[in-house]
Amino acid sequence: MNKHFLGDTAVLLGRSLRHIARSPDTIITTAIMPIAFLLLFVYVFGGAIETGSDSYVNYLLPGILLITIASGISYTAYRLFLDLQGGIFERFQSMPIARSAVLWAHVLTSLVANLISLVVVVGVALLIGFRTGAGVLGWLAVAGILVLFTLALTWIAVIPGLTAKSVDGASAFSYPLVFLPFISSAFVPTGSMPGPVRAFAEHQPVTSIVNAIRDLFTEQEVGTDIWIALGWCVGILVVAYVFADITYRRRIS
Repeated sequence: MNKHFLGDTAVLLGRSLRHIARSPDTIITTAIMPIAFLLLFVYVFGGAIETGSDSYVNYLLPGILLITIASGISYTAYRLFLDLQGGIFERFQSMPIARSAVLWAHVLTSLVANLISLVVVVGVALLIGFRTGAGVLGWLAVAGILVLFTLALTWIAVIPGLTAKSVDGASAFSYPLVFLPFISSAFVPTGSMPGPVRAFAEHQPVTSIVNAIRDLFTEQEVGTDIWIALGWCVGILVVAYVFADITYRRRIS
């Protein structure tokens, strides 16, 4: 059964990736907004923001990477919605295909597409001055956190993709996720924020994830932030997966 599931998922993943290859503008569009934020904050606001860092782009990049993922997962909900409306799911159900393979193919497609967008954003950051002394293990740790974060948000995206009544409704859920980094340590230290805002910023998932990635990039000693970040990512992933799976079973039953 596992072998059947893996084979079906691989075939459907190939189908989804071919669709993306035929329309690379989706990946480009996903990367445009984070790159615009990166350039705007570095060249317009960077000189006025005091972070205690030698280079603002080094301070800024972790938050921009999370915005890239939050922006990209809206396409997962969009593609799911279109497949449902186009009757693709019903067609696949009439074939000897593992039922969960269809959903997993969309999730893995999101992961691949977001990783490509992240590489593009990091490339732009390197061009405008981002530098890191992180070694292979540091980069692998950063990649692992970003993969977990992508999977967590992708499973959240599955739910509106399966339940939305319109295309706009399928992708609109991502807007709060895109702007959540603005109320965190992504752009400025939380110590500069007023009391209630600071309390929220210091106890929401983005701050611990950003801080963990920033420490890895700057080769600082990784403290409790990385465990809090992993806890948030895994916790959100598990809860989102359970609710997405329940929603999927009800939708196709």
